[in-house]
Amino acid sequence: METKDYTQEIIDIIRSNTSPAVMSSRLEDYHANDLAEVLKKLTVQERCKLYRILDKDMLSDILEYTEADEAAEYLKEMEPRKAAAILSGMETDSLAEVLRMLDKGKKRLLIDLMDDDVRHDIEVIASFDEDEIGSRMTTNCIIIQKNVTVKEAMSSLICQAAKNDNISTIFVVSSQQKFFGAIDLKDLIIARQDHPLEELVVTSYPYVYAEEEIDECIERLKDYSEDSVPVLDNDNRLLGVITSSSIIELVDDEMGEDYAKLAGLTAEEDLKEPLKESMKKRMPWLLILLALGMVVSSVVGMFETVVTQLPIIMCFQSLILDMAGNVGTQSLAVTIRVLMDESLTGKQKAELVFKEMRIGLCNGGLLGLMSFVLIGLYIFAIKGKTLAFSYAVSACIGVALLLAMLISSAVGTCIPLLFKKIKVDPAVASGPLITTINDLVAVVSYYGLSWLFLIEFFHMAG
Repeated sequence: METKDYTQEIIDIIRSNTSPAVMSSRLEDYHANDLAEVLKKLTVQERCKLYRILDKDMLSDILEYTEADEAAEYLKEMEPRKAAAILSGMETDSLAEVLRMLDKGKKRLLIDLMDDDVRHDIEVIASFDEDEIGSRMTTNCIIIQKNVTVKEAMSSLICQAAKNDNISTIFVVSSQQKFFGAIDLKDLIIARQDHPLEELVVTSYPYVYAEEEIDECIERLKDYSEDSVPVLDNDNRLLGVITSSSIIELVDDEMGEDYAKLAGLTAEEDLKEPLKESMKKRMPWLLILLALGMVVSSVVGMFETVVTQLPIIMCFQSLILDMAGNVGTQSLAVTIRVLMDESLTGKQKAELVFKEMRIGLCNGGLLGLMSFVLIGLYIFAIKGKTLAFSYAVSACIGVALLLAMLISSAVGTCIPLLFKKIKVDPAVASGPLITTINDLVAVVSYYGLSWLFLIEFFHMAG
């Protein structure tokens, strides 16, 4: 079922002559995400009109669904006090991300205009590097002391719920603010007033430390499948939480970075990135690959006599190269995924190499056999060659395919393992390099076998 697009409806409301009260009421019927999509389609004057009509809570919700760089631009269009009030209503992790997009002067001005509590939370989050999990946490959570009664816990929940809407999980701390455990809201609601609170607390609840690297703990965060995961400082005090929505964003960011790395880029690009910056990201690996490509071309040149005597084999060169590249890419993807486990032993790595080689051998054998039958038939029926010549060539292609796929699977596994060993990011270094090396492997296998068997052994030509 298609999702309805409300864009034009919202734009028509904003551009109408309806009174502010009626316009505000009508716009409240739309989801904040729909309103966020509309902002970029409005003129500056129309957006300023919207800033005056909508209350700060609704504007805060809208900016939550806006990209951080776009939200920063919208804030520049507002009066500073209103901008600060809107930011104060946002989740602290989103707020911190937007502030990072502002210049120092504007950022300092807005922070000074915020409430003391919000300012303190922002300073805590800003104290962590962008690649640390603490930089993505929010302080929007319910925290209660472990030594209170169920009745007191409910009262504390009601008081905090006015400012914090992440109430599905309540986090429990000791008198020193050290993380003790968590309580499901449902369990607290149905508990009797005289029931000991500690019996409701799940003390084995997962947590992460604020200074942990995002890429090191992202897999654990995904495995927990919790709405919120507490974030602790090095003294085990509860600082905030990572919400499920933040985890989804982190996973999305990590996937985007991995795709960029597999393409030989040092980071993701966006549409607004300057030409010079995009070139800087791509050029280093392109130069390396150009040099390797020249090596591949030189190797092909070494087999010039083979091509001269057996021009038909040129028709199937791309088949061997493409299949070798495909197998190498598959092995690379599996290896990169496995290497996320930092506890991988040497024995497990060796098992991975041999497993991928077995897969390459079996798949190569099946595809090589298919190629032998079908290509031989093609050369005989379409090209009009003799049956012996046709199947001699197709046999050479089949064996070359098997050999290329076997070696490519080994290359696709061993190269990232090697880079990991020498402390080079296997994702950023492996992708294009493996493709080019596999081209070299395929060329040597194919033309080498053609020269050895078809020309030197069977003395075929034509």
